[in-house]
Amino acid sequence: MNELHGAGVALVTPFNADGTIDFETLGKLIEFQIAEGMNYLVSLGTTGETATLTAEERKQVWAFTATTVNGRIPLVAGIGGNNTVEIVKHVQEFSTQGYCAILSVSPYYNKPTQEGIYQHYKAIAEASVLPVILYNVPGRTGSNMSAATIVRLAKDFKNVVGIKDASGNYAQFSEILRDKPENFLLISGDDPATLPMMALGAVGIISVVGNALPRKVSTLAKLCAEGDFLQARTIHSELLKITDLCFVESNPCGVKYILKQIGIGSDYVRLPLVPIGETTQKDIQDELQRIN
Repeated sequence: MNELHGAGVALVTPFNADGTIDFETLGKLIEFQIAEGMNYLVSLGTTGETATLTAEERKQVWAFTATTVNGRIPLVAGIGGNNTVEIVKHVQEFSTQGYCAILSVSPYYNKPTQEGIYQHYKAIAEASVLPVILYNVPGRTGSNMSAATIVRLAKDFKNVVGIKDASGNYAQFSEILRDKPENFLLISGDDPATLPMMALGAVGIISVVGNALPRKVSTLAKLCAEGDFLQARTIHSELLKITDLCFVESNPCGVKYILKQIGIGSDYVRLPLVPIGETTQKDIQDELQRIN
């Protein structure tokens, strides 16, 4: 899965004022990512507000994204949730054309045991014809997928090929890297962790801020992969504040506002999310002026 090395971006889903999906802007966003050097795209990860899309809308977004990309860079589909039977059904019904893997978030709200998490992913792995990337994000799911569970899944299922980990637990990252199968991928799920995780042995980042700043994020990952951490630290430091501002009022509200500022769509989101407030808007505007 070398195609999933480097910088990937969890695409936002642009909306029109009436709440419908803005496919024209989605097309512009995809072209922007490719032109600015992003290595691969994730369609309908959690940043894509997938929880508020209907099943038909998800199919439309996946199909549109695959058609627009047209094989130019790899594509990953986000298919996850907390109802295992339903997710397995979605995986089985998914049209894989144009996609190289699926990304599946650990079950949220239920707070399953480690055995429950294992059995959830076992069912997905057995149902999927595509490679599966696990996604551990305890801050949103309410539970952490342990290193032991991650490594167990990696060893038991050849199509479980990597994990996007946003736990912020560097001891856990080190344990995964020590015990994992050789080709299993550790991917940062948190923009500020890209440099330190890649220094440990992660292969890249699935980014949020990369929606709006793809050139900086892709360059950061490239420098880290080349071992040029001196130059990478400059970009890492430059991105810290703007990344923090993206999460002040819930993701993806902040990064959608930045996209609006650079002329790619609007900052419309679907309830229960709302656009960011004036104070955060001003802070983002000031920071954009500083880094550009």
